[in-house]
Amino acid sequence: MTPADLADVIVSAVRAAVADGAIDVAVPVTVPVERPKNPEHGDYASPAALQLAKAARRPPREVAELLADRLRKDPGVATVDVAGPGFLNIKLASDALGELARTIVRASEAYGRAPERRGTRVNVEFVSANPTGPVTLASTRWAAVGDALVRIFDAAGYDTAAEYYVNDAGVQIARFGASVLAAAKGEPTPEDGYHGAYIAEIAASLLAEHPGLLAGDDAAALAVTTRDGLALMLAEITATLEGFGVHFDVWKSERSMHDAGELEAAVVDLRAQGHVYEADGAVFLRTTDFGDDKDRALIKSDGQPTYFTADAAYYRDKRRRGFEKIVMLLGADHHGYVGRLKALAACYGDDPNESLDVIIGQLVTLTQGGEPVKMSKRAGNFLTLADLVDVVGVDAARYSLVRSSLDSSLDLDLDLIAKQTNDNPVFYVQYAHARIASLLRNAAALGITPADGPGAVLDGIDVSLLEHPREGDLLRALGELPTVVASAASLRAPHRVARYLEELAGTYHRFNDACRVLPRGDEEPTPLTGARLLLVEATKVVLANGLRLLGVSAPERM
Repeated sequence: MTPADLADVIVSAVRAAVADGAIDVAVPVTVPVERPKNPEHGDYASPAALQLAKAARRPPREVAELLADRLRKDPGVATVDVAGPGFLNIKLASDALGELARTIVRASEAYGRAPERRGTRVNVEFVSANPTGPVTLASTRWAAVGDALVRIFDAAGYDTAAEYYVNDAGVQIARFGASVLAAAKGEPTPEDGYHGAYIAEIAASLLAEHPGLLAGDDAAALAVTTRDGLALMLAEITATLEGFGVHFDVWKSERSMHDAGELEAAVVDLRAQGHVYEADGAVFLRTTDFGDDKDRALIKSDGQPTYFTADAAYYRDKRRRGFEKIVMLLGADHHGYVGRLKALAACYGDDPNESLDVIIGQLVTLTQGGEPVKMSKRAGNFLTLADLVDVVGVDAARYSLVRSSLDSSLDLDLDLIAKQTNDNPVFYVQYAHARIASLLRNAAALGITPADGPGAVLDGIDVSLLEHPREGDLLRALGELPTVVASAASLRAPHRVARYLEELAGTYHRFNDACRVLPRGDEEPTPLTGARLLLVEATKVVLANGLRLLGVSAPERM
């Protein structure tokens, strides 16, 4: 019995109490079911009675007692105690708790995923750095977190698209093109231009592709270095992110919106909403009506659109593509954008609390040997995703970037995350999976493979034998994955999955130390052997599913 199954049992008890006139309340769709902090209080606890008491016009403990009477009749429930102001502390029958292992193995990769799609379309935009250089360390955190969030949204039942906004218009792009042209001509980098070996590399590639690049006038050459240099940089960014396990469904070009007249169309729509006015020859959006600290210019006095106009067009574009929820991951230096973007959504007539989530993350620093890591040799004045991966690998980098809350700055110790010891969280979790894989291979070598067998074999395993306290701990921990996935999606907190996996790995190691799974010497396998192998297989499934949500591999050997 999963926590969700138990919630259904409690709802059925409420329905029965309403049907026989014991209470008069609206039957809830579901109720909370949690693991109590103290295992002595039972396998699960629920505050359902406290939530129903007001509507029932009855004391919470009284409601809890009448629900407990009905729950005790369920064959999957061993005991129910009413505690405190009206909590239901529930202990499952051993076969009901053990049945979870069979459920997980049957579900395999589907376990932890929402059973039904929600029908809600979510757009997650992340990284979206100017395509004027390699992916930086700051953007690397967004790459890991954003991709994990997309995977978690999908697992939670949302129809999710990952999107990269290509800032391929404006002053920075012009400076990039001029920097590449200067490198091609062997001249110093222009003031406010881009430095680094990668600029020289792009220039060399363009000279090889266009032998006559410098033969014509500078304007024609600049057009080439800007257009083709940008294409080369984007190709590198795409390859780097794909190598990091990050795939984008959409690469949205800012320039394409300019060319298609979408900025002008956005101003027309906002004007129709009644929030646009003119002052001093410029056009403004009255965002202060919706909590912004000042109104935002859309069109400057020289007739040119502002960066905010592109933001307005981009938000409009996402909504017109049918996305009901727009999630944007931005760096710490974008904190001031939250209010203006929320106000923008409101100006379009949306409820920004429903249509838009702007998530601000903090900075990442690297240390090695107790000292800050020096700047990248290739990029010049900043560290890159490639720098990090070269030192620790994709798995360690992704896991380490995801396991901390986004609202805290992150200091990564490269010496620690490169270690293959239990002090390293990613190794600790992956090693638990590899240790299980080894145990299952040993079982197969002995001819004991019930957990890997067909349905008939699975049906024959007596899960009621899983009565050891450490077995119960492990089963209850395995039951938490669907709840963890749902909360990680709701709170936009992928780190909750990582912390869950670390707790699960620890719970498994304690089980393995206390409960011998395979027979020794001339001992024959017993029914308990099969039950424990099933539990081990279920743990392997959950570890792999959780790691997959973070874009981290689940190795069979380490």
